Amino acid sequence: MTIAVDFDGTIVVHKFPEIGEEVPGAIDTLKRLKRDGHKLILWTARDGKLLEDAIAFCKERGLTFYSANSNFPEDSKFKENKGFSTKILADLYIDDHNLGGLPDWETIYEMITDFREQRRKRRKLGFFARLRKRYSK
Repeated sequence: MTIAVDFDGTIVVHKFPEIGEEVPGAIDTLKRLKRDGHKLILWTARDGKLLEDAIAFCKERGLTFYSANSNFPEDSKFKENKGFSTKILADLYIDDHNLGGLPDWETIYEMITDFREQRRKRRKLGFFARLRKRYSK
């Protein structure tokens, strides 16, 4: 699954333009998600030197991302969008501005793991079997 993750207020406490302290459990949980096979994209309003600082902060703690503010690593190098959409396409977005706020990182991990398992079960069941199950009640 591709997961876009905000930086300020999500991985670290808001102190923009400085980097705040790590939100408890954020880095460790993101490393677990990466080990589980998820593709992580750093998705932040930071750019230029501020973005480089955020990437370095995470890297110093053993967390690297597939890309930053882009769907593909090679696009992360471009500073201007040159007419292309800057929208990040992901299966899931983790941001402190979620409706209802940001849950703790252990809850986030459990939600993603449960979501992934439910998707696996639905795929295994097959489309027509799911339709029969839904409408046979």
